[in-house]
Amino acid sequence: MAARLYPAPARPLEIIDLRRVAVSDLEPLLEEEIEAWRERLEWDFTKSADLVRRFVDLRALNGAALVEDGDVVGYAYYVTEERKGLIGDLYVRRTHGSVEREDALLEWVLDGAMANPAIVRIETQLMMVRRDAGRPIPRGEHASAFERNFMRVETARADLSPGRVRRLVYIERWSDLYQDAAAQLVAAAYAGHIDGRINDQYRTPLGARRFLHNVIQYPGCGNFYRPASYAAFEASNGRLCGMSLASLVAPQCGHITQICVTPAVRGTGVGHELLRQSLTTLRDVGCRSVSLTVTAANEDAVTLYERVGFRTIQRFFALVWEGY
Repeated sequence: MAARLYPAPARPLEIIDLRRVAVSDLEPLLEEEIEAWRERLEWDFTKSADLVRRFVDLRALNGAALVEDGDVVGYAYYVTEERKGLIGDLYVRRTHGSVEREDALLEWVLDGAMANPAIVRIETQLMMVRRDAGRPIPRGEHASAFERNFMRVETARADLSPGRVRRLVYIERWSDLYQDAAAQLVAAAYAGHIDGRINDQYRTPLGARRFLHNVIQYPGCGNFYRPASYAAFEASNGRLCGMSLASLVAPQCGHITQICVTPAVRGTGVGHELLRQSLTTLRDVGCRSVSLTVTAANEDAVTLYERVGFRTIQRFFALVWEGY
């Protein structure tokens, strides 16, 4: 895709293909982004930045760089997964931050992904983008937006007292042997759920299997932490009926990457108990805080998290483009 010029308040923005950028030119931007994630979300973004460096160095990352006065001041990229495009990141330096610059990058990336006939759906959840309910979405005629909450709890203040579990279950530490059953669980738990509109991997066991593989193997949601990940099984038949998966996103900060239960045990306290055990383990290994993300419209889940002590730190949007 050729470079394009966008009007800006003071000077033109030159946007070029990310494959034309050297890693050294991107370095100051990535270092600032690492610090922004640490300050705002208590999240160590270093490993994700290392992946960006690796693929930029290989000239293998589809995306765009924003250049002003010869310096790279912003970037965005996307990856493909079968017939879907995933916009993995978008960041603009603080000194240059503006809606116009962010939208220029997002439009460039969207145009590239939409021009690929193999990509029929595009998803993203951009944590560092300035966005509010009144801000127009680029290519908005094809977009759906879902508000999400980034929530956090200080483990010393969390309510980790046992609740009443109104279902006979037993809970075990996570094992990779559970992945196939967990994929079935995810598909059942999100059938007809709003989160299935945000992430289409939730809709089928095969898609859920890929989702679980990514959570366990890659650092996008932190480093998967097995000791704080649990699975619940129905005592009557031994079937997996719930799970809580955890990761470490910084030396003393944990993250709940996934928590769900089957429709049969929803509302019985199983989800609360799984969450409680994950949080207790994370606290006991030295995590001073734990975070999670949740769709704002999922009121039952938000209420559960608030009851334990989670508070919303930041609101952001999950965006989906289809039908273009």
